[in-house]
Amino acid sequence: MDFQLIAMIIAGVFVAWFAGGMIFNLRRGSAILKWMQDGLPLIGPRTTFRWLGSSVAEMGIGQAKRPFRKMEVLLVFRPRDVIFLWIASFFQGRSDVLILRCGLISVPLLDLELADPRTWTGKMEIRRLRERNWEEKPYQGLTLLAPRGLLGLAEETLNRLAPRMNQFSERYVRFGLRKEAPNLVIHVPMPHIKVQSARAYFEALQALGTDIQPHK
Repeated sequence: MDFQLIAMIIAGVFVAWFAGGMIFNLRRGSAILKWMQDGLPLIGPRTTFRWLGSSVAEMGIGQAKRPFRKMEVLLVFRPRDVIFLWIASFFQGRSDVLILRCGLISVPLLDLELADPRTWTGKMEIRRLRERNWEEKPYQGLTLLAPRGLLGLAEETLNRLAPRMNQFSERYVRFGLRKEAPNLVIHVPMPHIKVQSARAYFEALQALGTDIQPHK
């Protein structure tokens, strides 16, 4: 084969990979968004929606229901449409992730972060908080971080929230509480839409948000 033919074959492979990866992400995203329609109204009306390329879908809820003030929902998929980025994401431990950034009616009493050090976003946040001299300790296979002097209180808070957290998701990439907005940041694997009820899923999220509210 001559050079021109080889180049055409390689180009065809890249084009086919790009199209296949893009279609896979868009179809998967559309299926999850359709599934969410049965439960998302519990949080609030969907006010904005857009695709950011073929790897990220973004929804904004500007007027959420209690205990939330507002919420940003991101569906973040592995970059399957670009083969080099897909390979890099594999070695970075990246997978499809649902990200929730929530403003709460009543802010949490403390800052804390629970992160999975085996994941891309978990590593980044752990590194960032270490630079701020947060204390840390292992917590159920993950890393718990909090400002100095508050690590014990952070662990007590997580122990109290654990039943609700487990109802919402079996696994967490990140779970962060902040006094400043967004007050609650959650990174979890995509829901199992074929076996989970969207209504029950968002009811669990609503209950978790309620439990985070300061007790008077």
